[in-house]
Amino acid sequence: MKKSLALTLALVSAAAVAHAQDAGGFRLGVKVGGTYSNVSGDNVNLLTGPGYSTDLGDYKLGYNAGISTIIPLSSDGFFAFAPELLYNRKGYEVQSNQTGNLGTENGKTVTSREVEQQRVLHYLDVPLLARINAGGLFFELGPQVSYLFGSKNKQQTTTKFADGTKVKTDNDGGFLDYSGIKRGESSKSDLAQFDISGVAGVGYMTDGGISLGLRYARGFNSLIDTKDTDNEPKAFNNAFTLQLGYLIPTK
Repeated sequence: MKKSLALTLALVSAAAVAHAQDAGGFRLGVKVGGTYSNVSGDNVNLLTGPGYSTDLGDYKLGYNAGISTIIPLSSDGFFAFAPELLYNRKGYEVQSNQTGNLGTENGKTVTSREVEQQRVLHYLDVPLLARINAGGLFFELGPQVSYLFGSKNKQQTTTKFADGTKVKTDNDGGFLDYSGIKRGESSKSDLAQFDISGVAGVGYMTDGGISLGLRYARGFNSLIDTKDTDNEPKAFNNAFTLQLGYLIPTK
C-alpha cells in the first residue's frame, strides 16, 4: 500500500512537471525558517516513553533551510507547481518534574529534580506542492516525501537544592526502544527511514520575490519501524513551519 502511494505521487509530480514545461517562467530561490514539531498517535508512548504530552504548547522547536522552485502551470502564473528540497530538524521532547522528599546529595537537601529528554530527527524533506497565487497571497497543498538520515537522543537532569543552588547533569543519551532493546544516543534503528506527509500552507510574496509562509505537515507513515509486521504501532510526525523565502526575479 505504501509503495503504491509513493508511485502514485511520483507519477502525479512527473505529470505536473511535464505540463509546466509548456507554461515557462521557472524561478529558483532559497528558504529558511523555524519548525515546531512533535509526534502523535495511538501508540506514541512506545516511542517516547511515559510522561509525554502532545499538547500544542509542548511541541519541540527546530529549524529548516533549503532551496525552492516555482514552475507556473498557467500563462498568468495563477496555478503553479512548487517542488522544494529542505533540511528539517524535527523531533519531540519529554519533560518530567519530581518534588517532595527526594533525599540529599553532597550533604544538601534536594527539593526538586527536573528531567528533560529530547530526540532530534534530521530529515531531508521534498515537498511537491500545487500552488495558487492570488496577487501577493498564495496557498499550497500537496504531498511531501521525507528521508530520515539521522537521530540524536539527549537527556539532561536539573537538581535543585533547598539553599537555592542547582546542578545540571547531561545523562547518557541511550534509551530503550519499543521492544525493550538498549539503543545508543544516535541510533535510528527503531524508526522508519521514509515518511510521506500531507502538507497545507498559506503565505504572502512581494513583487520582489520575498515571501513569508506558514505550513502544517502531517505524516502518514508510522515512525515506529516494526520491520514490516502487521498492525504496526502508530506514531506520526506533525510539524508547523514558518519560512522566510526569496525567489530570484526572472524579469
